[in-house]
Amino acid sequence: MIKHHRIILFFVLVIGFTFQSSAQKVFNFSLENLEGDWVEFEELQGDKLTIIDFWASWCKPCLKSMPKIDEIYNNYKDQGLNVISINTDGPRSISKVLPLSQTLNLSYPVLSDINNEVSNELNVSALPTLLLVDQSGEIIWRHEGWSTGNEKEIEAYVKKNIQ
Repeated sequence: MIKHHRIILFFVLVIGFTFQSSAQKVFNFSLENLEGDWVEFEELQGDKLTIIDFWASWCKPCLKSMPKIDEIYNNYKDQGLNVISINTDGPRSISKVLPLSQTLNLSYPVLSDINNEVSNELNVSALPTLLLVDQSGEIIWRHEGWSTGNEKEIEAYVKKNIQ
């Protein structure tokens, strides 16, 4: 009987570790940019790291985070970082996205996920959500929400993983 329990415990542990170690990967999605062109994730992916930032025009914390993310992008783009901004506005508010992006003067591409297909696939349930993705497309870090000082934490993760 004890031997039987050890075998069951062994399989439970193996299955648990298997599920824990399987990180989520970003699929090669295709979304429309603000110029009306369709682009794929693999075209925009950074050489070493990619930040994917999900946001909406009505989300005040999103609007506070974006200039800080732009600073991080400009500090690390020459080291292999790219940022992809994915807007999740629906049909009623999508017209605000282009003027808002121009006002924020973002240096990185802004894509539209009007049907929330990509955000649903990547389990985005809060805004802003920032994903840090390695060169193999694996999500290595997820950050939800925004408060002052988060940019230091994000930059530390970028710095640690870009080398």
